[in-house]
Amino acid sequence: MVRGLLVMLILGLSVIGGPAKAQNSAQNPPQNSPTDTEAGRFSFHKVDEGFLRLDTRTGQVSLCNHKTLGWACETIPDERAALENEIARLQTGNAALKKDMLARGLSLPEPVKPEPPLAKSDHDLKLPTQADIDRVMTFMEKVWRRMIETAHNLQKDLQGKL
Repeated sequence: MVRGLLVMLILGLSVIGGPAKAQNSAQNPPQNSPTDTEAGRFSFHKVDEGFLRLDTRTGQVSLCNHKTLGWACETIPDERAALENEIARLQTGNAALKKDMLARGLSLPEPVKPEPPLAKSDHDLKLPTQADIDRVMTFMEKVWRRMIETAHNLQKDLQGKL
């Protein structure tokens, strides 16, 4: 009889605690097992739709949000996985085609060779020397003086006509 009361007491506490836990879960983000959180496997980031869960071991991202039955996490499709699957599919198809060509006695095409790197020219880029700079400056000075002289002569001609 004491056992019966004890069992009823335990069941009563679990029934009373059940709705409280359900209500609590509607307000808190999803939790993981102690081994996952202790090792820091998952990290959560708040977003408008709920929480983003990052699995730090695999890199998998899930969107977790509260639904009518509680918290649920849905895996977000990963472009990288789709690309890797497509590469694997193409490699398998390529291998099958090569095997079929060899079985028919056809030679395999030569692999596409990358373009050779541009050969270094013998004309390496060299900075101008001080003598080169002096020659350019002398030339620019002559051009400037001729331009000023031409403007001055033009001014004299225009004043003489007036």
